[in-house]
Amino acid sequence: MKYFLIAGEASGDLHASNLMAQIKKEDPNAEFRFFGGDLMTAVGGTMLLHYREMAFMGIFEVVANLGKVKRNMALCQEALKEYMPDLLILVDYPGFNLRMAKFAKTLGLKVYYYISPKIWAWKKKRAYTVKKLIDKMFVIFPFEVDFYKQFDYKVEYVGNPLVDAMKAREKSIIPADEFRQRFNLGDKPYIALVAGSRRNEIKKLLPEMLKASENFPDYQFIIAGAPGIDHDFYNEFISGYKNVQVVFDQTYSVVKNAVAAVVTSGTATLEAAFLRTPQVVVYKLQYASYLVGRVLVKINFISLVNIILNRECVKELIQTDLANRITAEVSHILTDTDYRNRMLKDYEEINTILGDGSASAQTAKIIVDDISK
Repeated sequence: MKYFLIAGEASGDLHASNLMAQIKKEDPNAEFRFFGGDLMTAVGGTMLLHYREMAFMGIFEVVANLGKVKRNMALCQEALKEYMPDLLILVDYPGFNLRMAKFAKTLGLKVYYYISPKIWAWKKKRAYTVKKLIDKMFVIFPFEVDFYKQFDYKVEYVGNPLVDAMKAREKSIIPADEFRQRFNLGDKPYIALVAGSRRNEIKKLLPEMLKASENFPDYQFIIAGAPGIDHDFYNEFISGYKNVQVVFDQTYSVVKNAVAAVVTSGTATLEAAFLRTPQVVVYKLQYASYLVGRVLVKINFISLVNIILNRECVKELIQTDLANRITAEVSHILTDTDYRNRMLKDYEEINTILGDGSASAQTAKIIVDDISK
């Protein structure tokens, strides 16, 4: 069978690659073409566009790159017409993917969605569009089943694919002593900085994290280098900081062996919870995008950790005075044992909710069974 996948960011590349690997187990003759990344390429198939050319964050950034977005859409439409896959699989990334779903239906293609867009946070009426365009939706949070019920749309809950990815990579995590030796970290405890996977979010958040680092002379700070971002890009920010270094291709080891982490809101917050590293979550947009978001977003929290529990497990710092607030919260994590332990206890509850790590396998089996009928 022929499969076309669209993943528009680093987390989508990760989860799509695991799904592709499981599809190959169910369908050994599977052929793939995709918009995605290096992890999907490693599984096999033809990459038509890298997600680096697609990952725009915030309303105004999208508008500023509208010409590129339109060219990407045109390229995708032509690729779908030429390839005519047995199934189009969309992975999150709704602004682009829902438009491609609409186009795919004009071609008579079957469209499945893996990892629902977070329309429960804003643009809830998009559920009607999903119901109209998507033949089957796979969701990764239990509360999403009830959300779609409001629209008389049945979805498949398969567990969270992050657990699949984490369990698969757990064996590659380097033990603390070996990790320190390999990267010449010395004896000081360190705090992990996870500043995001996109250049624009790194530009907004890493300087705030680095300012906070100046207030912790007894600690090192290790930046988890993002895939596809070169060392020179980080050097622009860390020049002059003696207690900061970047480690690439070892994000899980960086976070696991840290005493605390400062994490950009997104999938990385769940990864820190899985790794049982206490964290503070940060987020920053262009000011105009932030104002629009305050009006449109209809949820109480921004981090997936807190959204899953529907209460505050980790502190969320948004938009202003971030360096000072990061300093205060990291100090709280480091010095208040009860506070730290409550967070770790909440992590155990989150990991129970997220499932057993079979999301990719379950989804692949359903997909191949469906299109083989």
